[in-house]
Amino acid sequence: MDVLSWIVLGFLSGLLAKLIMPGKDPGGFIITTLLGIAGALVGGFLGSLVGLGTTGSLNFGSVLTAVAGALVLLYLYRKIKS
Repeated sequence: MDVLSWIVLGFLSGLLAKLIMPGKDPGGFIITTLLGIAGALVGGFLGSLVGLGTTGSLNFGSVLTAVAGALVLLYLYRKIKS
């Protein structure tokens, strides 16, 4: 997957993470997007390490790992900022 695809996937996973874990965030839209992109990268990397698939294609597994990564980063960000 190219970089633009990861950015779009990260943006979407950040929005999904925000919908799954609502609440007041110290950051705004940009922070949520950046956390989503970072979560997509981290989730995709960790998912490929444990055998959940490769990071080279856009499929259901990669979306799930990206959202899971974004949820973890959003949770950690909230704990650090509060």
